[in-house]
Amino acid sequence: MGEIRFGGARVPSRESPEEAVAILRERGYTACEIDFEGTFWMDYDWAERFGRLADEHAIVLSVHAPIAGFVGHAERGKKLNMAVGMLDHSAGLAKAAGAELVVFHPGFLLGRTREDAIDSVCEQLGELRERLEQKDRAVPFGIEVMGRVRELGSLDDVVEISRRLGWVRPVLDFAHMHATSDGAYTETALFADALQAADEVLEPGAPFHIHFSDIAYANRNETKHLPYGEGTLRAEPLGEALGRFERPATVISESPDLESSLAIKSVLAA
Repeated sequence: MGEIRFGGARVPSRESPEEAVAILRERGYTACEIDFEGTFWMDYDWAERFGRLADEHAIVLSVHAPIAGFVGHAERGKKLNMAVGMLDHSAGLAKAAGAELVVFHPGFLLGRTREDAIDSVCEQLGELRERLEQKDRAVPFGIEVMGRVRELGSLDDVVEISRRLGWVRPVLDFAHMHATSDGAYTETALFADALQAADEVLEPGAPFHIHFSDIAYANRNETKHLPYGEGTLRAEPLGEALGRFERPATVISESPDLESSLAIKSVLAA
């Protein structure tokens, strides 16, 4: 079994890097995902100091890019340019902080076939990669499995995109997968199958990157993250499935409250 790092989906304090790392250590976290979904609240100096302190205390970092920072736009223009700028800036801050990857959302079908949409995502990601290489900020990116059953972003979609682009990794969001499967993720075997699909496209040594929380859903679409225990997704099968792999894993809790995150951490530690 590979090492499991665990943490939350938000930096616990924006007052200072020192305070943020102190809180992470108090909670026993060994990972943290920097939350830029809504805004870039951290500058480069903050990122560098945060990354240095996190590294000193063996806390691995990742970055979640803004929600609007997605590629695969059907039309080129202002929205694509803005999205690329967001992903570019996310990569710059990730490099400053020493983060292991930038998590982003896939785009949308927008009336296209799934194959055409994936082709567009890969094409625009290739262009982004060239831009990042020129700036010396070509960090790994992680494409997240989404919670919309009829949109782009299924497990198969993100694995295929990752297979085509070696610097892009699948991010397994088991809450989203539980929702789109109508609550099927209750047995270890399904978790292991998903991990196996990711394992086959990840480079040697790269950790699984996982989002986890309890989840509410309707019509096979996510509705909201729940406190742990209020829904039907449990961490025990995830822990058992991870035990079948030598690959390390970073598990990020997207639970709405600290008690839920600590409960999930306790299950995985056991």
